[in-house]
Amino acid sequence: ALGAAAAARAGRLADRGLGEATTGTALALLALSWLPLAFAGTSIALLVVGIVLLDIGGQAVHVVNQSMILGARPDAHARLVGCYMLFYSAGSGLGAIASTMTYAHAGWIGVCALGAAVSVVAFAVWAVTLRRA
Repeated sequence: ALGAAAAARAGRLADRGLGEATTGTALALLALSWLPLAFAGTSIALLVVGIVLLDIGGQAVHVVNQSMILGARPDAHARLVGCYMLFYSAGSGLGAIASTMTYAHAGWIGVCALGAAVSVVAFAVWAVTLRRA
């Protein structure tokens, strides 16, 4: 429920022209979410906190991405959504393969390190490509 509420709020912020800032905040939440998840084996509360942060960040990034893409070319709505979801699915598949292989070699901590690394790289790409006003 929190992820859905965050997605709705992120969509409203993107509609008001705050998509880039919302993306940065959401990517930071994604990166942060892996810390409590790494220690989830010792605390159910840390597991819940990590999952909630991961859900909020992931939902917000997804909704803002779609909003910004569609705002760029409203006339190409179907093609843009199709391409976005194609790459979203491909990335999800590659992430599943990478996390499975990582778990086999480094366990849960390795998976959390991989998730954090991917999130930090995404945040860095966002920061480097951020349009300065």
